[in-house]
Amino acid sequence: MTKSIEVKELSKIFGDFKAVDKVSFSVEKGEVFGFLGANGAGKSTTIRMLCGILEPSDGDALVSGFSIMNEPDKVKQNIGYMSQRFSLYNDLTVEENINFFGGVYGLFGKELAERKEWVLNISNLKGDEKILTGSLPGGIKQRLALGTAVIHRPAIVFLDEPTSGVDPISRRSFWDLINELSSGGTTVLVTTHYLEEAEFCNNIILMNAGRLIAEGNPKELKTNYLKNPIYEIECDRVVDAMELLEKQDFVDDTSIFGNQIHVIVDEKTSNKERIERTLNQHSIKISRIDKIIPTLEDVFIHLLEKDKK
Repeated sequence: MTKSIEVKELSKIFGDFKAVDKVSFSVEKGEVFGFLGANGAGKSTTIRMLCGILEPSDGDALVSGFSIMNEPDKVKQNIGYMSQRFSLYNDLTVEENINFFGGVYGLFGKELAERKEWVLNISNLKGDEKILTGSLPGGIKQRLALGTAVIHRPAIVFLDEPTSGVDPISRRSFWDLINELSSGGTTVLVTTHYLEEAEFCNNIILMNAGRLIAEGNPKELKTNYLKNPIYEIECDRVVDAMELLEKQDFVDDTSIFGNQIHVIVDEKTSNKERIERTLNQHSIKISRIDKIIPTLEDVFIHLLEKDKK
């Protein structure tokens, strides 16, 4: 397959702070690529370099075949970008926003009219061209923002937490649109804090403290990075139970999921008897203990905790 993005030992240093530390990865053409990490992990800095906005301190990347170090202007001509923080002008109408972004990307006349029609259709705003953008519901507004980001048919689009603050139904609809773009050959690189959304990605990388600490598709991440048994526990005194289990030598990691605890145990602990015995000894009432298949959230919490040690 053709590579849309090839990142080679990319680094960015601000004074004494290394925001991105020798990151390397590649993205296939038409792939939906998840880019995950906590705030401060280096995601935004990496994206700004890949968009040709920020010059790397070291390394390079080819984006749509162009070097971000030597050809940043050509990179910008071949990408689309949608940010959670700024994507549309709220005080302009729907049509004015489309016309503005179309003009920025060099579209005029018949081509702009055709692409405007497409944006209105995919955002369900046909007939609502004169509505102020700021008055739109969150889900519709995000579809409009995506439409304006790809109005010029870029080979690659970068989406920075595009569904933040959007309701679950609208998020699902938005991801249907992402998949449509991908099936049409557009490469999509998306950052998200919603780990259930990462399941929709063809491949994922996880960054922490400027470094890449895991990569693969969702199945590979679950099987390659978290091989030990994991149990889900429902009990009373959840915090006490978690603190107690953290001290046990057979427990590798614990985390709270709502009113439940997920416990990763060592490979030799293949049944739940030791967990039951430990909790019962401290009069913690157990409703259930089930061995489960790990979620991506389990994997990422485990990897982030492991990376701190």
